[in-house]
Amino acid sequence: MTSWSARAREIESFKVMDLLKRAKALDSEGHDVVHMEAGEPDFPVALPVRRAAHAALDAGFTQYTPAAGIPELRARIARFYQERYGLDIAPERVVVTSGASAALMMTFALLAEPGQGFMMADPGYPCNRQFLRFIEAHSQLVPTGAGERYQLNSELVRRHWQANTAGVLVASPANPTGSVLHKDELLALSGAVKELGGHLVVDELYHGLTYGFDAPSVLEVDDSAFVINSFSKYFGMTGWRLGWLVAPEAAVPELERMAQNLYISPATLSQHAALAAFEPESLAIFEERRQAFAARRDRLVAGLRELGFDVPLLPEGAFYVYADASHLTDDSFSFCWQLLEELHIAATPGLDFGRHQASRFIRFSYTTGLERIELALARMADFIARR
Repeated sequence: MTSWSARAREIESFKVMDLLKRAKALDSEGHDVVHMEAGEPDFPVALPVRRAAHAALDAGFTQYTPAAGIPELRARIARFYQERYGLDIAPERVVVTSGASAALMMTFALLAEPGQGFMMADPGYPCNRQFLRFIEAHSQLVPTGAGERYQLNSELVRRHWQANTAGVLVASPANPTGSVLHKDELLALSGAVKELGGHLVVDELYHGLTYGFDAPSVLEVDDSAFVINSFSKYFGMTGWRLGWLVAPEAAVPELERMAQNLYISPATLSQHAALAAFEPESLAIFEERRQAFAARRDRLVAGLRELGFDVPLLPEGAFYVYADASHLTDDSFSFCWQLLEELHIAATPGLDFGRHQASRFIRFSYTTGLERIELALARMADFIARR
């Protein structure tokens, strides 16, 4: 019998992908599944981006690029920080990556030694824990609730810091809760991490998808922080597998060497297409979509509350509602599978996002249209009435 490595055996499944696989199978069988499980916008890729991809293909841009990305895209991302945040970021600090996952993996590999830990909130994005396992480090999960807005703060960081803590990872807006760290919170958090001698990494993947305000970047208060971002969420380019990180300039050579060995380079066509994502026509499309997400959020939150779910925190950003289902079930994992198999509604159990109160919570993505949200709410209302 083949024996795989302990490292491979320890990697946990990404449960939402298991659900998605089953949901797609139900789709193929002809069932009408309402997809509220994956963090993928339902809108098509913006037309300027598609046009740019065709033009790049016709121009023959199909070969490897520099490992840190084409200079034009690094410069355009740097200019975006000036336009959106008023920050002067040198293009040399921008490393374009094969999705934000590659950026996170390389950042952890840069900052954490084997045996060290990275502090992060529970609940949080599940793959971060697995990235650390790949490099033989580990996650130091800190239970958070609605009282902390599901975020780490300076007090929690000081209280839970350990001798082997390498740094702190926060997400703003956060997956699965949609909570946002504001400038004073980022400043206090940065101060605590510096005081303790660690590194601060901030996942800003959902920037641009906040409702009623714009989220601040940690770079506005801490130029030494590592920032992770992506073309997947606000820019709606999930399958193009393109992200970036902004790092202190001294860290870039090491990151570039890792990228050369792990990924060779980001996808060439994706990079040339992404240049068009910053055009005014594209940005206008993305802003229209932000308003659509806000309307979906409001309807879904209201509908879930009417059904008996508790939504302790109105999502400020991203496109998720983290709902407490404890009035309906004591096992949200089984409940999600029941929703899928019996009602053909796909949602993600809290178990994907950590351990703290995981059996109580379900994440619903509002990455589907209002009419589909209404259909899901109607199906659940009928199901709950019959229980």
